[in-house]
Amino acid sequence: MFSPAPMLRLSAVVLDRDEREVLTTLGRMGVMQLTRLPAGGETPGLAVRDLTAEIGRYERLRARIEEIRRLLEISGPAGSEPPGEVDLSEAEEKLGSIEEHIGEASNLRRAYRQRQRDLTALCDQVSDWRGLDVPLAGPDHFSFLHFVTGSLPEQNLEGVRAALGDNVALVPLQAQKGRRQVIAMTTRENSGPLEELLQGAGFQREVLPEVEGHTADTLCAEKEKEHDRLGKELARLDIRLKSLADEFAPYLNGLEAAIGAELGFLRAQQELARTDTTTLITGWVPAHEAATVGERLGKITGGRCAIEVAAPDEAGEEKVPTLLAHSALLRPFGMLMSSYGTPNYRELEPTIFVAVSYVLMFGIMFGDWGHGATLAALGVAALLKGKTGKARDVGVLLTACGLSSVVFGLIYGSFFGLEHFKRYAFWHDPLEGDPMGLMYGAIAVGVVMISLGLILNAINRFRRGDVIGGFLDKFGVAGIVFYWGVLAMIVGQDAISSRGLMGAALVVFLVLPALCWIIKEPLEYFLHRSGEHGTLGVAITESFVGAFEAFLSYLANTISFVRLGAYAMSHAALLVAAFMLAEQVKHLPVAGTVGGVVVVILGNLVAIVLEGIIASVQALRLEYYEFFGKFYSGDGQAFEPFRLAGKTGLRES
Repeated sequence: MFSPAPMLRLSAVVLDRDEREVLTTLGRMGVMQLTRLPAGGETPGLAVRDLTAEIGRYERLRARIEEIRRLLEISGPAGSEPPGEVDLSEAEEKLGSIEEHIGEASNLRRAYRQRQRDLTALCDQVSDWRGLDVPLAGPDHFSFLHFVTGSLPEQNLEGVRAALGDNVALVPLQAQKGRRQVIAMTTRENSGPLEELLQGAGFQREVLPEVEGHTADTLCAEKEKEHDRLGKELARLDIRLKSLADEFAPYLNGLEAAIGAELGFLRAQQELARTDTTTLITGWVPAHEAATVGERLGKITGGRCAIEVAAPDEAGEEKVPTLLAHSALLRPFGMLMSSYGTPNYRELEPTIFVAVSYVLMFGIMFGDWGHGATLAALGVAALLKGKTGKARDVGVLLTACGLSSVVFGLIYGSFFGLEHFKRYAFWHDPLEGDPMGLMYGAIAVGVVMISLGLILNAINRFRRGDVIGGFLDKFGVAGIVFYWGVLAMIVGQDAISSRGLMGAALVVFLVLPALCWIIKEPLEYFLHRSGEHGTLGVAITESFVGAFEAFLSYLANTISFVRLGAYAMSHAALLVAAFMLAEQVKHLPVAGTVGGVVVVILGNLVAIVLEGIIASVQALRLEYYEFFGKFYSGDGQAFEPFRLAGKTGLRES
């Protein structure tokens, strides 16, 4: 429960002729994470196969399939079975034939769609000039007239109109966003003064397309007809391509599944060390699967293999993958934990602590047994109706957090914020009675969680063989002595002072831990001299900075848990505000009572959604920063077994 699933390193030497069948079996079992054994050392004479060219060929083939699927709008190959045994060269030839079938229709469809976009853009360009008999022949078409089209600032229109002479015609059109579209016409002799006047008034020219013999209306009418004709052609092309998609989809999806499986084989083979006649397959398997894997390999090779199993301690410095074997109840909390990082194989696995503390803190902040029952009901519905594992995991989280809220709702006497139920509280509402008691309780939760984090950190360090860190680290034994000692001096100050032990307590609980933190880095520097700490001066500086940081972090982390009480009060305050608003609404002359009920319902909905999100995020924040920060590295490698979706049907020729 407190450690990842035990792993074993399995090594198997098989003949080349059995390699493919062995990998097929391992891929179907999905219980072994393959690893590459480093060359040299224990593996003299072993080499790896360079399959880059073959992998590249399959990757190019898969890229062609993806492009065809995109053109034919075919969904992916999820769940598809390979189409029997397929010759790779024949598959490439078949894809070429498919590409020829769809190439012409696809190119036509692309061209027609682009032409439709161009037609739409052209009509949009002249749409503001429809209804006006404005020729689109261009400014140079007229021998004696000069006209311009564009827009003026609305406030400048009258000034321009007053400044124009009798030889200029100004036609104002529609206004848009503070500007007025206009058409100005004059003789060619007066074009210069007109242009100068308009330019000074903030005129923005709009150049219309030049189309001989057309106005905006006739041009748009013609282009809309062309647009409709292209639409009919596109409909016929879509039918044709849909028919091709129905014809080729099964083959393409199956072929892509086969290629995916073959790529899995090739990438696995590229990692395997080998001699001229044998292959060495190495990897990590869960301890309870090791015997089964060994038996299967022995059976499919007819005993023509040598298998060796080693414990992680015998596997050198290689990182051991982490497999979290959680039950259905703990899996959602393991998901929350893994979002921070995967636990290291050699450290304690804290999912059970996360589950208990997260649910507890959520309930403290979201204490209302009406709201909690609502969340629990939603969780049960997700558990019963959820079609995916993630949906059911969310159901577990909602149910657990909802039940915690029910418990604290009974303690607070809160049921949808209704005043009547407060008299039945086991304690009292967070806003009433003794708010400081709630804050002290929140800090007590923080003390327990921080203390647990310190204990787990010390255990993890000792398990890794880091004795110095286990004793002298700011979150090790020295940190435990400091934290618990300071708490004891605060709580039992009078008792300690009355016995004259305050001086000794200061030395043991403050001075001694600080000295441990200060000497930790220099001691490690002298013992290891690995360069990790740079120079001795750097190590000493880091020690003093770390000691100072430790004093601050313990205070800040403990006080941070006050937010549990603060958010419990904000949850209650939101409900009080809803009822106060409802009381005011009731006095309205029209539908006051109904309005008050609606306000109460909406207030509770806001509390459930808003406060529920806030409580979940804040509880997660306390887990990550105040709890995990003490002991959890999160630098583990998740167990990723070698899997094959199905038996490959590809062969090269």
